[in-house]
Amino acid sequence: MTQLPLSPRPAATLILVRDGAQGLEVFLMQRTLKASFMAGAYVFPGGAVDAADASELWETHDGASNDASISRTLDVERGGLAYLIAAIRECFEESGLLLARDAQGRTLALRDAAIVEEFSALRKKMNAGEVTLADICSANRLQLTVDELMYYAHWITPPGSPRRFDTRFFVAVAPPEQTPTPDGTETIDHVWIRPADALERRGRGEMIVAFPTGHTLEQLAAFPDTKALMEHGRSGAVLVRAPWPSTGRDGRKMLLPEDPPYAEARKLDPVGTGNVAAFITPGEVVQLSNRVRRITAPNPGFMTGPGTNSYLVGAGGDIAVIDPGPALDAHVQTLIAEGGARIRWILTTHTHMDHSPAACLLKALTGAELLGMPPPDFERQDQSFRPDRILRHGERIALDGCTLRVIHTPGHASNHLCYLLEEEQLLFTGDHIMQGSTVVINPPDGDMGVYLASLRLLQEENTTWLAPGHGFLMDRPLERIERLLGHRLARESKVFDALRQRDAAAIEELLPLVYDDVPAQRHVMAARSLLAHLLKLRADGAVAEKDGQWSLA
Repeated sequence: MTQLPLSPRPAATLILVRDGAQGLEVFLMQRTLKASFMAGAYVFPGGAVDAADASELWETHDGASNDASISRTLDVERGGLAYLIAAIRECFEESGLLLARDAQGRTLALRDAAIVEEFSALRKKMNAGEVTLADICSANRLQLTVDELMYYAHWITPPGSPRRFDTRFFVAVAPPEQTPTPDGTETIDHVWIRPADALERRGRGEMIVAFPTGHTLEQLAAFPDTKALMEHGRSGAVLVRAPWPSTGRDGRKMLLPEDPPYAEARKLDPVGTGNVAAFITPGEVVQLSNRVRRITAPNPGFMTGPGTNSYLVGAGGDIAVIDPGPALDAHVQTLIAEGGARIRWILTTHTHMDHSPAACLLKALTGAELLGMPPPDFERQDQSFRPDRILRHGERIALDGCTLRVIHTPGHASNHLCYLLEEEQLLFTGDHIMQGSTVVINPPDGDMGVYLASLRLLQEENTTWLAPGHGFLMDRPLERIERLLGHRLARESKVFDALRQRDAAAIEELLPLVYDDVPAQRHVMAARSLLAHLLKLRADGAVAEKDGQWSLA
């Protein structure tokens, strides 16, 4: 019987910062070497939210606080204030630093020996359960500075972990007139350190750093001082971090949403065992569902990424191969070994040289029917591909236990087709939507205006997953398509900006202005997409061209 994953426990973490002589510094505490989890690791203060943190007493204690508004900010139904209280409480328990104001509204100062000793004793009583933080605040007329905490990030421990937390990270400037001291039980040391220096020490093996801590340090290293960091916090740009375990080339690897394998790992490993590979191995059969398998051709490169994906689709009887790939014997033999005599149809998304040339070899070995659209009469097209049947937009292909619907999506290539596996709402995108980069639109067969129209056409489809011609499965199709459209329109805006700077210019002059964010080694292909943008704008009547010189119309 499969054991259900643990529900994550609400928790809070406090990132304390200050301005040092060489820039922003962060406060890290070392966990005890006797800890059962991450022993000796350096972490930010924090821990689980306790029942007392959610007490109504805190609403009364801090009139400036409003649980409803804080809850909206943290995206919880109620109890948002408890996360901030927990962050301050845990920080005081572990480090002795207390973020509070005195009765006069001044930041709490703990500099006099008698006061330091008094609060040290109170801290020990609180850690022993003899008093609560609310008791300490009431007796000393203190108000916690929850209004000075900035919501920074949201981390959720993946399922499959022995301990799971749903943790809100907050940032605050450390009180200047307080000195931290480890509690000697949970924490044994502390350090104020520049984020970059902490990362260097981690790299040298001198400092153990938990994954969320290390990732946060990488982000904090970009801020020069506390002012810049706090301004960022006020912008409301909160990152939701739900790392997912996988298997990397060197062992266990935690993935984040921006990592290419992330969505696929979550789909194939919903309980977070970490058994899904974070890399693509050519020739390896990857079972994506009961109906879909992926085999990647051994043709990795600048334009093909890890290689061209061939997909075997079918529920058990006859199957279809989508994009047989380049004419490489080893790849064809792998497809035969996996599909054999059950391969009845061979479909292509388009006839670029990395997608269709193996079709003839596979047909000769299986007798399967070739389906797709003929190659246009341009270079870099597979002129050997001659479909037995030309597919039409909207046509359905009935396979064993499932159906593929044909969607004509010209733009990258005039004969480009996508295929929607209707039962799984999974779209095989070929090169129309790629992972990790935008598609090169190469005139004359490539057409930018038509490509954008094809993207908008796909927005009308009911899709849940994208299976690209190169790379891993992708989720959130509508969001990704909207991002692609936004990127292309932003590039178009840069074309206008570049043309406004001069009366007329050749593509070579416009290229470094329009693609200033693209490495020079990619400018050859970027020039083709720039031409596609200009041709679209000329068709729109927005620009004009004479003797290779482009200008605003």
